[in-house]
Amino acid sequence: MAGALALARARRSVLVVDAGEPRNAPAAGVHHYLGREGTPPAQLTAAGREEVRAHGGQVVAGRVDGVTRDGDGFVVTVDGTRTVRARRLLVTTGLVDELPDVPGLTERWGRDVLHCPYCHGWEVRDQRIGVLATGPFAVQQALLWRQWSPQVLVLLHDAAVLDAAQTERLAARGVPVVSGPVAAVELAGDQLTGVRLADGELVELDAVVVVTRMVARSVLLESLGLSPVDVEMSGHVIGRRVPADATGATAVPGVWVAGNVTDVSAQVIRAAGAGTTAGAAINADLVEEDTDAAVTAYREQRETMFTEAAWEQRYQARDAVWSGRPNPQLVAEVEGSAPGRVLDVGCGEGADAVWLAERGWQVTAVDISDTALTRAAAYARERRVAERIEFRHADLMRWTPEPDGYDLVSAQFMQLPPQPRRDLFGRLAAAVAPGGRLLIVGHHPRDLRSSAHRLHLPEMMFTAEQVAAELDAQRFEVLAAQTRPRTTVDPHGQQHTIHDAVLLARRR
Repeated sequence: MAGALALARARRSVLVVDAGEPRNAPAAGVHHYLGREGTPPAQLTAAGREEVRAHGGQVVAGRVDGVTRDGDGFVVTVDGTRTVRARRLLVTTGLVDELPDVPGLTERWGRDVLHCPYCHGWEVRDQRIGVLATGPFAVQQALLWRQWSPQVLVLLHDAAVLDAAQTERLAARGVPVVSGPVAAVELAGDQLTGVRLADGELVELDAVVVVTRMVARSVLLESLGLSPVDVEMSGHVIGRRVPADATGATAVPGVWVAGNVTDVSAQVIRAAGAGTTAGAAINADLVEEDTDAAVTAYREQRETMFTEAAWEQRYQARDAVWSGRPNPQLVAEVEGSAPGRVLDVGCGEGADAVWLAERGWQVTAVDISDTALTRAAAYARERRVAERIEFRHADLMRWTPEPDGYDLVSAQFMQLPPQPRRDLFGRLAAAVAPGGRLLIVGHHPRDLRSSAHRLHLPEMMFTAEQVAAELDAQRFEVLAAQTRPRTTVDPHGQQHTIHDAVLLARRR
């Protein structure tokens, strides 16, 4: 749940499939979880589910039956019928505690058959505790539990005879040793009362401590090629885990693990922390993948967006791409001027060309899109100025206009990569007749920081000062090199302030 919450809070699409079989289900409470001490496990899990859901994650009850690789992701089968595609997997299937084969132990597991003093020691403090010796750690466990109760004893069961040093250490702490195998756990109603030895003797106890073999639930992970490894303590195998790095990443790309499936000694708070760490690592991995994909798309966009096919696709996708109104900086600079010959570069659907023709200008309007030119010509006929406009189909990245041929050259929002832009503006400057004007308007780089919708292509934005610096000062007088704010309204009715880079220069 902690990993899912980290991912949901990172605005990822998250699905938790919970089989409802936590290792700590029999326990009365969760311990050493700061702020949640003593919380029943089911209550903590329920709270976690709601927190994940509150942040947009999904939590479903079910069992994952299988996982297969599918390209760069995975197909997860839930309850044998439902399939879900996932980009990443965080597996937190936990472990199984393999208990000694003594009748009654399993039924009392997690209640009064215990294993960890840090998990349960406080709850059985000062009570009668028997440590069932089934391996080399019985003495160590007995001495550890002695911290919580003075009434601890060792049930030798089938362990080897203790050596002199071990016997001395137990004796020094007042820990008795009971010989003979344990035959069964004794109960009175729903209460453990002790253990029955094979010879019939009853050893009265309030709790029994066992050392379990902790084995990761690894079937799904093994199906992906991950093999569990032995966990050793002091040279003895105490369980099996699925190996992973500090973030929970396994040897299989895209698969993370957290909790007891990889860390057999982790308590709930440590498992939750590992889940959070894994969730953050998964998000970081996805950010890298998302960015790689974005870079690929970005490069493809830059390579194709200026082609005739791309512009045709854009115009054919909508009945009208532009507003139908003339560009405001053109209106501001040209309104009231004596008409002459004008070159409208990238004329689109003809709003600027028609506006100029209506004011007496003889217009040459150029665009790369036949669809745009067809619409522009229809608009000119509708406004009865078709005889004043010559429409030309040309790729402005290659086309060269007539030198010294125009009293006004207008280029509105020609956002190109730096070198093609400089080349085009150079050819446009050469097309201005002596005494004529060059008007170049573009999106200012400042708009990249605004909430207005802009393609994020920083190298294609420019300032008026940059354009002015590239003009031949012997041939042009710069009349204006400004950043002009204006207000626009987006399709959702929201107002935005945007900034136009405006260069106006007169040919000497």
